[in-house]
Amino acid sequence: MAKIMIVDDDRTTVMLLTTFLELEDFAVVNVPRGGMAMDKARAENPDAFLIDFRLQDMEGTKVISLLRADPQFAKTPIVMSSGMNIEDEALKVGANVFLVKPFEPGDLPRIFNDLIKANTANTSNNVANTSSSATNLSGNAANTSSNTSKT
Repeated sequence: MAKIMIVDDDRTTVMLLTTFLELEDFAVVNVPRGGMAMDKARAENPDAFLIDFRLQDMEGTKVISLLRADPQFAKTPIVMSSGMNIEDEALKVGANVFLVKPFEPGDLPRIFNDLIKANTANTSNNVANTSSSATNLSGNAANTSSNTSKT
């Protein structure tokens, strides 16, 4: 079950989105303030984030910047939403998708599933490439030591 962290201070929106995502088999963690997002993210390790632009204590773009600066969340999918069209700004700081409010909540499961699937595939490819590189390096090290013993 994928876990989504919602960073939004609008209780009604959070309740609606939480209920909808839970009905679609997502686990949901809610954070009402941007300043709480990093600690909660480290504790919960979500598979994706849904971050509102207008938060009481900071802009959502600042939260995204903080997440992207942390290696644990540098590649974690992030969806940003706002009543204003700030798509360019959101994508520039690292959001994967921007949604203008009001958006269709029915689109979220597909968006999150697609983003998580792509992120998992990229992570798996990176692990496979790292393993392959390590094998090549150890093979080269064996060749080097056998060449050295011949001289």
